[in-house]
Amino acid sequence: MASSVTSMSFSSWRCRETISPQPRSTLSTPCTSKRTCLWVSCSSTRSPPHEFQEEEVAEPWKKIRVGSVNYDTGSHELRTQISGLRLEDAPKRYYCRMAGRRRERDWSISDVVENVLSVNHWEDIDGVLNHWSGRFCRKNYPVLIREITNAGSLEHSIRVFQWMKNQKTYCARKDIYNMMIRLHARHDRVDQARGLFFEMQEWRCKPDVETYNALINVHGRAGQWRWAMNIMDDMLRAAIPPSRSTYNNLINACGSSGQWKEALKVCKSMTDNGVGPDLVTHNIILSALKNGHEYSKALSYFELMKGTNIRPDTVTLNIVIHCLVKLGQYKSAFNTFNSMRDRKSECQPDIVTFTSIIHAYSACGEISSCRATYDTMIAEGMKPNIVAYNALMGAYASCGMHEDALSVFNLIKEAGFRPDIVTYTSLINAYGRSGQPVRARSIFDKIKRNSLKPNVVSYNALIDAYSSKGLLTEAFEVLHEMDKDGVRLNTVTISALLAACGRCGRTIEIDPILMAASSEGIVLNTNAYNAAIGSFVDGGEYEKALSLFESMKEKRAKPDSVTFNILISGSCKMGKYDKAIKFFGTMMALRIPLSKEVYSSVIYAYSKQGQLEEAESLFSEMKKTGCLPDVVTYTTMIHAYTAEEMWTKACSLYEEMEVNGIQPDTIACLALMKALNRGGRPSMVLHLADVMREKGIPFNESAFFNMISAGSMLQDWTSLVKLTKDIESLLPKVSTGLLNHLLRSLGKSGKVEGMIKLFYKFVESSMDLPFGTYSILLKGLLGAGKWRKYLEVLQWMEDSNLQPSLEMYRKVLPYAWTDKSMNCASFIQRKIDSIQRSEH
Repeated sequence: MASSVTSMSFSSWRCRETISPQPRSTLSTPCTSKRTCLWVSCSSTRSPPHEFQEEEVAEPWKKIRVGSVNYDTGSHELRTQISGLRLEDAPKRYYCRMAGRRRERDWSISDVVENVLSVNHWEDIDGVLNHWSGRFCRKNYPVLIREITNAGSLEHSIRVFQWMKNQKTYCARKDIYNMMIRLHARHDRVDQARGLFFEMQEWRCKPDVETYNALINVHGRAGQWRWAMNIMDDMLRAAIPPSRSTYNNLINACGSSGQWKEALKVCKSMTDNGVGPDLVTHNIILSALKNGHEYSKALSYFELMKGTNIRPDTVTLNIVIHCLVKLGQYKSAFNTFNSMRDRKSECQPDIVTFTSIIHAYSACGEISSCRATYDTMIAEGMKPNIVAYNALMGAYASCGMHEDALSVFNLIKEAGFRPDIVTYTSLINAYGRSGQPVRARSIFDKIKRNSLKPNVVSYNALIDAYSSKGLLTEAFEVLHEMDKDGVRLNTVTISALLAACGRCGRTIEIDPILMAASSEGIVLNTNAYNAAIGSFVDGGEYEKALSLFESMKEKRAKPDSVTFNILISGSCKMGKYDKAIKFFGTMMALRIPLSKEVYSSVIYAYSKQGQLEEAESLFSEMKKTGCLPDVVTYTTMIHAYTAEEMWTKACSLYEEMEVNGIQPDTIACLALMKALNRGGRPSMVLHLADVMREKGIPFNESAFFNMISAGSMLQDWTSLVKLTKDIESLLPKVSTGLLNHLLRSLGKSGKVEGMIKLFYKFVESSMDLPFGTYSILLKGLLGAGKWRKYLEVLQWMEDSNLQPSLEMYRKVLPYAWTDKSMNCASFIQRKIDSIQRSEH
């Protein structure tokens, strides 16, 4: 509004100052001239507001812009007024009768609209209109009904329309009926709009193209596309040529009802009849294809559209971005978004564009980019709506970031929006993904307390929250509550329950769930079958998984890459590598796109079958198709080369991982360590250990075992001491096998003090040390000539209720005689005699 005021030339405005402005009452007496009256309330009497109005015009229907500025408060107002025909323009018989009456009000049409809207629709609107002297000029009626319908108040408009029909000066006109039909269309009142259509014909008002446009629009908004088609036929039978708006309304009626094929037929007939489509037509077609989930067809139509002279606008590109995101073409979606943000672009992004990009980043798992997009939207001066907030909240919820989701929830309330069912469902999902089903349940209960009704998505989120923690009983209780509230379960509900059975190991519940879905008439989709097959595979019931896969094909549910990945990986777990390769062949025959998981599983199956050439070929093909290998794929290939003793190729794969910026994990490093040790490169094993420390990659027991072996081969005792410190921090979680290996290596190195110190750590950690650990320690002590410490360890064994063997005492006896320690030699001899007597 401010820009409108400042842009006007003050030379074309007439300024006058109100000496003593008074607040305007509803039935105050206005001036009787044609000049527009200004009523501006001012809180300060020291400096009254200045009022501005455009130069006076003679036409009563021309809109006059009127403004006022209050310098004390720094506020201004700009509005439009229509004078209309006044009392002096009425027929003489009415003018003479009403001129002297007190209660007659010579209002302008804008005053009448303002006075009518100021009272409630159930109050005496007729009384207000009956004091208006302009009611005797029938030409005022179309303008009055236009202004009051533009205000959007349905009830007020209906009351005014009823009052008009009771006036003697009223004459039925089709433009009045058209405006009323359009008003009912905006409020989705189909029966009332159709009733007005028949009423206007009773008043002998012949419908025109605008009438039919409004009637087609109201049926389209209500999803009654067949009625809209019939109305089009009636229009043609009435010999009324349809306009471009008629076709657009009909196309929109078909598209909004999911009938995109009918929408395309209407568009073709539109072109055949010589009415060319415009930008609105193209946007409606694109929207119809989007609503019908025909995203590829929408993009193809957009390519055809670019071949015409019609330039796309922001709405067009928003639909294109949405379709690209749904098809997983995120890079193209981001490029389109960046082109819109170019300063030279004619299509600047709006709130819908930013919301779609947030959805795209969420689907990619780039949650930080979601927040950055939201911050950019705020920085560019856009005010987020509830949909944008929900998109950001859904991104956090998908990763289980419940604290961030809760912060967005608080932002929604601070912005003055009322959280809707999508908001609460996202918060339930956030707590469910973070493993907090109790808090998810508390949010679900809050939905009902806030007078909202949970939908099937809310119930599914709560079921998934329970099932993720293995609480299958609670998940079934939610299912019963869902049935009690009259919410019908869908395929997502079935999928969540089937996945829960797999997590809980309750495969016995899968068949009853499938039977319940069949009894409810629910047709299982691919995701539901994947959940059931995956649950059978996780439960070790491989044959049932295969049987369900066969029934899936009988039900004509198309398997996808997830289905085959479950079957291929499951076959590998069961050791049925030939079966996994057969599934891969079936997948290739069906031309199903391969995922990284499928590539990794098949490469593993080839390597286990000894078909290294096929594994290498598939690995190369994977990189050529643009499906870049991940850490799992590289690890699988390293294992394959290790099994075939190709140490050089295994090392080159690790270098390739570093070049491609792929962070190795513990499993990948372990596979490479095995390859390096077997290939005679222990120094590279220790170097890899240092790299793991720098990158924060955790060690496991197998990694420690290989590192100890490398240090022993290199006789790098410094590295062994460093490993000792790392292992000490993990006590008592490490196994005795690893400890024995480390003690043996330290004993060979002659680091007796470190070996004894490590042994003390074992004892302090309350580990149950077996006989073999003592044997390794004794062997190391004896090799270093520490025979007295040897005797001390033998005493520790007896204190731990472990009886030393006869051979242990016999090995230390010569050392006591050599050292001429007669007391120790006598003690050892007594022990030997005691053990011999006990054996006999």
